[in-house]
Amino acid sequence: MQPLVTVIVPVYNAAPHLGRCIESVRRQSYKNLEILLVNDGSHDASLEICRMYAGVDRRIQVLDKPNSGVSATRNLAIGVAKGEYLQFVDSDDYLAPNATELLVDRALATASDLVIAHYWRVRPEEDEPAEPCVMARLLPRRPALKAIGFLDSQQPMDTRTFARHLMDEPASFYYGVMWNKLYRADIIHTHQLQCSEELGWSEDFLFNLEYIRYASRFCALTTPIYYYVKNPASITSTQITLRGALGTKRSLFGYYKALYESLGMYDQYRLRVHKYLVAMAEG
Repeated sequence: MQPLVTVIVPVYNAAPHLGRCIESVRRQSYKNLEILLVNDGSHDASLEICRMYAGVDRRIQVLDKPNSGVSATRNLAIGVAKGEYLQFVDSDDYLAPNATELLVDRALATASDLVIAHYWRVRPEEDEPAEPCVMARLLPRRPALKAIGFLDSQQPMDTRTFARHLMDEPASFYYGVMWNKLYRADIIHTHQLQCSEELGWSEDFLFNLEYIRYASRFCALTTPIYYYVKNPASITSTQITLRGALGTKRSLFGYYKALYESLGMYDQYRLRVHKYLVAMAEG
């Protein structure tokens, strides 16, 4: 029997791309899914789109709430999730057709608590030229794709080994985000892990730093399974100032330090942990 996987999709004013995202989830080769679409007080047609899909796919459950941010939205879903594993998808992104299957197969084959996967970075199409030729109008334009990932080993890792690799890229999306990973729900529920509702940025990185403390076995999936659409209009791109980013990093630094102190690795990696404060997040 396939373990149940809960796929959590926070939704906020996502109507233009929401159908693509939901279709990529419900058409997964892995079928034993609970799909939670959590509408965070959208002002567009997002809620109607979610309800439409729930009407055609019994695995989909729609949760509707007043706007309170992505962390509160994810936390609500985590609280009601029934899956043995949790997977997260942002509403303007989408999954490869076999994403969940590959993640679960890797988790089961290696008895891992966390699977971390390579992903595709999708850059939106360039603006059309002022006077495009007729042929350019007829040809479909494709966004640029770049595979992102750092762990290439197929061998499972213990916490200390995973923490050593994390120090190679202490501020990367690859380690920091939630959407290229598969989590064991019992670890999250037992330790009451939640996304910080006080942080407006990097709340997913804080969640991961806390999760790593309680997980004991990690593995990598080198096949890119997630399409991250780099959106120039996103909150991260338009509202995060250098001052705000540094303030958030200072808040997170204590958690970073505490993780490495708990592993007895802080003195060895002190300089690299501090590197997090000045390293730019790369997605």
